Amino acid sequence: MPDIKLGSLFDGIGVFPLAASRCGIRPVWASEIEKAPISITKRHFPEMEHLGDITKVDGGKVEPVHVLTFGSPCQNLSLIGNRSGLAGAKSSLFYQAFRIIQEMRDATDNLYPVILVWENVMGAFSTNDRMDFRAVLSAFADTEVPMPPSGRWGNAGMVRGGTPDVCWRLMDAQYWAGARRLARRQRIFVVADFGGRRAAEILFKPRPMLPLPPPCTESGGASAEGDRAPFIETGGRVPIVRPFQCFRMRGAAKRQEETAFRNSFGLPTDPFPTLLASDVTPFSFWYEDAPEDGCIRFVTETESERLMGLPEGWTKYGADGEEIRPSSRYKALGNAIALPCADYIMAGIYEVLADRAGKEG
Repeated sequence: MPDIKLGSLFDGIGVFPLAASRCGIRPVWASEIEKAPISITKRHFPEMEHLGDITKVDGGKVEPVHVLTFGSPCQNLSLIGNRSGLAGAKSSLFYQAFRIIQEMRDATDNLYPVILVWENVMGAFSTNDRMDFRAVLSAFADTEVPMPPSGRWGNAGMVRGGTPDVCWRLMDAQYWAGARRLARRQRIFVVADFGGRRAAEILFKPRPMLPLPPPCTESGGASAEGDRAPFIETGGRVPIVRPFQCFRMRGAAKRQEETAFRNSFGLPTDPFPTLLASDVTPFSFWYEDAPEDGCIRFVTETESERLMGLPEGWTKYGADGEEIRPSSRYKALGNAIALPCADYIMAGIYEVLADRAGKEG
């Protein structure tokens, strides 16, 4: 089995390392500055080195990796953020990642990294009059990428002809867990391949979804066996869940549009809305046999983990064994990547890199 290594910038709670480890790729280092997410990932990946602040990382001095992932901060790109784009103080850290990439390639005679993966919010398609995503693609492709004739970016596409080979795709987590209920989470994934023309194979090729992981063990990490619990523990009774579309609800209330406000309460068949780092999502809940006992409540931390496809208990404890504060867990989960989407991409990366290693061996 080839030893394929991964480095994770803006690591958060280690979803890319988790997906990588589930697909045969070894996480070796990560960069993150938030205290709680670092403690969570140290618990699950005690052998993984933590590099700290990305602005202080020298890509020429860290261990070279085959795969480098980064989901640079999205506050200036999000549809509910301030929309200042890549020029925003946090989203501009995107270019720090490219500094590290170039330093590593210079130090390894352009051998590493081989594959890059960037993840960000759907709003990256439209900030700065849609020029920010053009800047992202130009940085990846190392050439000026023109705007599409329509003036709008498609939900999937590629930049082909130079090095690296670049593809992008909008993925929504609600469609990546089979019959299980995941939250709506639309994210752009860009894959760049310095070693060939395999980005499309990684990002577009149909492949089986991995099963959702079982709960974590006491020592951290997912247990080897066990059934995945449903989104809400029901004790065998039939739950009725109507998730509130809070963003639409607040907008309708501000505009005093009664019909739109009522429609924002959602239907039992609606996907659960995107989990946010800045807010906890409410929903109405009752059992089919006792509607009079219904209530409005917030998702718990464990339910939030399930809605992201993560193992139950992934964010519960830090490296010291102490429980992580609920507010820190909600924030970390609201900033995280849905595991099934990361699984799909890491499975594709392992396929192409393991195939190459087999041919070279």
